[in-house]
Amino acid sequence: NHTTIMSTPLFCALGSENSQIKDVELKETIWSFLETLGAREDVLILPPDFTRYHSQAGKITQFISEYYNFIDSKDDSNTCEKAKSSSSPDIQILPALGTHAPMTEAQISTMFGPLLASKSPNPFFIHDWRNDVATIGYAPEEMVEKATYGMVKEPWPAQLNNMVWEKRIHDTKTQPHKSLVLSIGQVVPHEVMGMANFNKNLFVGVGGVEAINLSHFIGAVHGMEKMMGRASNPLRSILNYASEKFLQKTLDLWYILTVMGVNPTTGDLEMKGVFIGNDIECYTKACDLSLRVNFTIMDKAPKRIIVNLDKDEYHSTWLGNKAIYRTRMAIDDGGELIILAPGLSRFGEDEKVDRLIRQIGYVGTPAVTKELDESEELQQNLSAAAHLIHGSTEGRFTVTYCTTHLSRDEIESVGFKYADLEETKAKYETDGLKDGWVNRDDEEREFYFINNPALGLWAVENRIVQ
Repeated sequence: NHTTIMSTPLFCALGSENSQIKDVELKETIWSFLETLGAREDVLILPPDFTRYHSQAGKITQFISEYYNFIDSKDDSNTCEKAKSSSSPDIQILPALGTHAPMTEAQISTMFGPLLASKSPNPFFIHDWRNDVATIGYAPEEMVEKATYGMVKEPWPAQLNNMVWEKRIHDTKTQPHKSLVLSIGQVVPHEVMGMANFNKNLFVGVGGVEAINLSHFIGAVHGMEKMMGRASNPLRSILNYASEKFLQKTLDLWYILTVMGVNPTTGDLEMKGVFIGNDIECYTKACDLSLRVNFTIMDKAPKRIIVNLDKDEYHSTWLGNKAIYRTRMAIDDGGELIILAPGLSRFGEDEKVDRLIRQIGYVGTPAVTKELDESEELQQNLSAAAHLIHGSTEGRFTVTYCTTHLSRDEIESVGFKYADLEETKAKYETDGLKDGWVNRDDEEREFYFINNPALGLWAVENRIVQ
């Protein structure tokens, strides 16, 4: 039995490396959890956006909406033994965009299903990280100074979308029960945060420009290789401090966290774990499983890695450079990273950042740091500076982007190599490949293939910073 169901603050820790949690089990778990919370009049759901389509957060959002009678249950095999809620609360859905472009109607329909997508009035709201936020408190300057090795001496502002922060206000005359906030997402190794999700979904996903800028910069200064795959790190400590001080006692906030993994035999994506709780314990348990499922330790460093980026998920290098972050601890010195990017059409997720990337390029930490000293605009967009550092190989290996919407000149102008997408796919016969070695031990033709870099982290033993 791989289930633990306990009293709060951890509702459940379900799964293992060999689990495959099916929709019926997932739905019953979600409905059992919501049943323990009792009746509600107001529910705010914070799922990720389309760049985390594989998290199953869209499906979980549908199950929550079905439980609360907000949409009809689909007549399919997911018949749930549990009864639905007797209450029918108002439901709002605020995708945790962070710095990303808003979701399109097509993306909302694909991820959350046509019933939610066509609901009127529209339950989906757009998070505006530059304008629509409140600063709810500060993490002390000493924590930031320590995390940045003295480079930044200022407190870190904990910021939240106004809609989320307003849920702390509870008028019992108009609303018998407190508003419920449900944060949904996938735990996986992450380049800025060490491990994704938990309070990142709030302070970054629906956070504000100052907080996001500073957190990205702290991550870059601390060093990606020291961050990735670590649940405990100086940046996460800052977010945990802010959670404990400003969120836990103020909001009725619960986390529903998934761990996803690829079945090595079939190549299919499966849910390996689901963790529900209202404090750090459910996150820590999810991290433990994610590291066992999503972290691939390789016995030799590939000279060539080819990464595929889904054309519907990856439209910018801001997102597509995940291919660099997640493989940089694996690739050999002097190696070549080839990125197949059929959907790539821009560099930044918004115009300001796109312009800065085009202007400066992925030119290595020393050059970006020099630019940071001289450019006021870059100083005001520290997340862009951090992104340029994260996306630089520091000359250790090369990056070739294969795309159709951006020209050779554009790709080369930011410091990457360019190759024709169709020619490269044909040359390496990448269609239908599963993750892993191809032509292993044939030095000329050997490469390592990754179908979706967002699902894991790859490293060779000697590159893992102790």
